[in-house]
Amino acid sequence: MDALSSAGSRPARGRLGALSSGAQAPAAPWARFSAWLECVCVVTFDLEVGQALELVYPSDFRLTDKEKSSICYLSFPDSHSGCLGDTQFSFRIRQCGGQRSPWPTDDRHYDSGAPVSLQKESSHYFGYVYFRQVKDSSMKRGYFQKSLVLVSRLPFVRLFQALLGLIAPEFFDKLAPCLEAVCNEIDQWPAPEPGQTLNLPVVGVVLQVHVPSKVDKPDCSPLKQCGHKNLLPTPLVLSSVHELDLFRCFQPVLTQVQTLWELMLLGEPLVVLAPSPTVSSEMVLALTSCVQPLKFCCDYRPYFTVHDSEFKEFTTRTQAPPNVVLGVTNPFFIKTLQHWPHILRIGEPKLSGGLPKQVKLKKPSRLKTLDTKPGLYTAYTAHLHRDKALLKRLLGGLQKRRPPGALAALLRTHLLELTQSFVIPLEHYMASLMPLQKSVTPWKPLSQAPPQIRPFHQDDFLRSLDHAGPQLTCILKGDWLGLYRRFFKSPHFDGWYRQRRKEMVRKLEALHLEAICEANIETWMKDKSEVEVVDLVLKLREKLVRAQGHQFPVREETLHRAQLNIEMVIGSLPKDLQAVLCPR
Repeated sequence: MDALSSAGSRPARGRLGALSSGAQAPAAPWARFSAWLECVCVVTFDLEVGQALELVYPSDFRLTDKEKSSICYLSFPDSHSGCLGDTQFSFRIRQCGGQRSPWPTDDRHYDSGAPVSLQKESSHYFGYVYFRQVKDSSMKRGYFQKSLVLVSRLPFVRLFQALLGLIAPEFFDKLAPCLEAVCNEIDQWPAPEPGQTLNLPVVGVVLQVHVPSKVDKPDCSPLKQCGHKNLLPTPLVLSSVHELDLFRCFQPVLTQVQTLWELMLLGEPLVVLAPSPTVSSEMVLALTSCVQPLKFCCDYRPYFTVHDSEFKEFTTRTQAPPNVVLGVTNPFFIKTLQHWPHILRIGEPKLSGGLPKQVKLKKPSRLKTLDTKPGLYTAYTAHLHRDKALLKRLLGGLQKRRPPGALAALLRTHLLELTQSFVIPLEHYMASLMPLQKSVTPWKPLSQAPPQIRPFHQDDFLRSLDHAGPQLTCILKGDWLGLYRRFFKSPHFDGWYRQRRKEMVRKLEALHLEAICEANIETWMKDKSEVEVVDLVLKLREKLVRAQGHQFPVREETLHRAQLNIEMVIGSLPKDLQAVLCPR
């Protein structure tokens, strides 16, 4: 099925398979490359077998047969799309088991600083596709058909689309040698560091990007203040590594944005039937991003086909539809998935400019398997009233020809503030469950855990909304209580609660370690047995190892003091115990 590149692990940067003169083998081949990408694939059309994997680079990266098959089928638009010329879109596939890479990377540092919605995927791959189909009389089918695919665990759709826009045209002209040079350049990029602005050189262009951090303010634009006077060539500045133009993506559904936001918040199953993989993938990614800063905890597939390995799993009628957002282009799915509760049918994009015809809410019973008109087919009734003022501002801005970026920012700000208004009461109530800092004392028996976080009682929370609800920050009226009750049953509440509780437990552990380091250990040791002192050493060491591994947040000063305390306590023990605790 595939003809893999003959490249092995690269001894040094240089031409494929050749040692650079005087170069020494790097300690971790492809370490910088793998911080951004898993591999690059080339998929071509073979008359005998259909889509075939022509190249995987670096060749050391191992894909399972199921992953190879998924990448091949998802890298080409299906026959219903009729895509001629160059097309960009994305997909997301489930990782199969087994060792992934001969050069494993440690994601903990990046993930500890990144927003939860932008952390690296642990069980899925993203595929970013640049597909070319042009007439070519030298080919048996009369067409040149090939896709260049970037496989990554980072959800940086804007960055990788821009990267493909630079390298794919070069690749289609020069093929493999160009790809080798590009991968060598990516392997010299700095690793993605949350909060940092990075310059990423490739094919004679410097991409300048800001890697988002969990401490960034939602409306900040760090790149505006970033100077690049000394850079040649002048960098191509990307305003975001991940944000799509929401106004452009949502143009056909602006009147239903409120309802779609609620469906995403509740993790409802949704099918998006679009005219092309580009529209499908962008709509799905826009929908799943509209609940940020909440992490979208359900499965989603920006582009999905009948050949996908999960096709039977998602289309079975023996159980309720899974909590998945599916982007499809084949009308066959209308029949196969007509038992799903929500189906969004999008029409062909309007070429003449202006606002496309808005989809309307329609009853699922009006679905036609052969000629389904655009619409949101659902029996769901929104809990909140529609924001008519927002719609008026967006339509007015379009008529006055306001810059598209301004309209996109307006829509994104609205959705962000709506989500924040919903989440802030949850955050305030969760914070009230945290033990008081004064209750974190160093000398409770160290075998005991720090004070425990109190349980989340939904009824208590709902009662708190009378004086601390979303009405304090949001003007929208409606059944907020009903929305919260339904949210409690969704995967997103479970995901949010688990994440927040984990962060609070880590904070308690950090406070406990700081309390121990600030206490007078020598005074505590005076009336303690050797067994208790050794237990202290072991517990402190365990906490220190976890803190050094970014498992809970502590200052460097605290780590240093913890290490000094361990050394001091060990020094107070008899020589035989010192030898056991500090073997040479």
